[in-house]
Amino acid sequence: MTSPGARVGRDADEFDVEEALALVKDPRRPADPGRDRAAAARTPAPDTVPAPHTARSDEDGQHRATPWPAARTAAERAARALPRRTPVAVPLDAALGLVTAAPLDALTDLPSFDTSAMDGWAVAGPGPWEVREEGVLAGHAKPGSLTDGEAVRIATGARVPRDATAVLRSEHGRIDDKGRLHAALPGASGSGRPGATPTVVHGQDIRPRGQECRSGDRLLPAGVLVTPAVLGLAAAAGYDTLAVVPRARVEVLVLGDELLTQGLPQEGLIRDALGPMLPPWLRALGADVVAVRRLGDDAKALHKAVTGSGADLIVTTGGTAGGPVDHVHPTLSRIGARLLVDGVEVRPGHPMLLARTRENQHLVGLPGNPLAAVSGLLTLAEPLLRILAGRAAPEPYTLPVREGVHGHPYDTRLIPVTLHGDQAVPLRYNGPAMLRGIAAADALAVVPPGGARPGQELELLDLPWAVSGIGG
Repeated sequence: MTSPGARVGRDADEFDVEEALALVKDPRRPADPGRDRAAAARTPAPDTVPAPHTARSDEDGQHRATPWPAARTAAERAARALPRRTPVAVPLDAALGLVTAAPLDALTDLPSFDTSAMDGWAVAGPGPWEVREEGVLAGHAKPGSLTDGEAVRIATGARVPRDATAVLRSEHGRIDDKGRLHAALPGASGSGRPGATPTVVHGQDIRPRGQECRSGDRLLPAGVLVTPAVLGLAAAAGYDTLAVVPRARVEVLVLGDELLTQGLPQEGLIRDALGPMLPPWLRALGADVVAVRRLGDDAKALHKAVTGSGADLIVTTGGTAGGPVDHVHPTLSRIGARLLVDGVEVRPGHPMLLARTRENQHLVGLPGNPLAAVSGLLTLAEPLLRILAGRAAPEPYTLPVREGVHGHPYDTRLIPVTLHGDQAVPLRYNGPAMLRGIAAADALAVVPPGGARPGQELELLDLPWAVSGIGG
């Protein structure tokens, strides 16, 4: 993003998109395919290096953007082409949201000794039972063994004494006036008469050693997302650390002289929305954001930042179209980067790009408009970071859209929606520069060229916090 006067080249293309949408919305005005097709195509800067397998050309030689599904595939392919990431061992409290790099095998039996499943009495043989004075608590020393006709008070999770045959729950026993314990099982014959001995099933309410697993059992395979439940299982199985796929290191470069970091917009300056938004979003995608740098519209600063970065992925904001201060393409050309995706047939956000800057480093160039940048995140950054993190691809799903959705004549559209029951409800305020819709959204709906009718099934892209929590 740059000063308003310098953004003519950059924003004009989005303006044409809005005009194209207006043509679709207004049946009284016939569409002009020639003009719309020109809006969907652009000529690359002469110093770009388009990838032959992703770039397409019209008959007049103009460069055309990559279809939206192919762009996502290209991002996945770029990540898979990298060497396998070396696993790291991290403490359990640092493993949430990472992916296991090795199977989780039990280091001990679970439980590791016979334990009581309930508060009550550990009993031996048939009742009634003489009750010992001392009780058995969880975490205390190994209790003495019982003989037939004996019982001892026991807490949930405590080690069951040797030779105990069952645990009698507190609510299923009673003490007579001589201090003897009787079973008072619900529905058992004679359970209400003193001296009666209803049947107590052998092993009742005892969790035997190894009930859940034996030492060496495979609990989880490699490649599992570490959730709170996985952390609990690992701790129970005896782990202090987990071998995981490390987070990809990401550096964010915020471009644009017109951006303010505080206060109200004024005198042609606007607040930077992407600086606060991108780092937590990238973390939710499994990345480790190592730096956020605000460079303005400075070609030398951009070149220095890109060539000096040790991150796995560099994410830039703005400067990807063809305006007078759009320095991303010239910088990539200058350093010999290879453009893998140079524009995508998607609205908003089609000027996005993906480049290989080094053998083990990529750059995702996001448009400067906020919702267009979100589109770029989900199109290029999410697939690449997902593969680097070792995460499984989300299962694709669709829902019918409650209302009709206007589409672009030739490109895919991504629009924010909320989910109500079994329907997706389109939200207003879905222009390239707007965040009001996405802030209230549960997902983005993928609208095919030409739009969607009411009730039509549309693919949905979940937002990361909708499925795993903020920063998950």
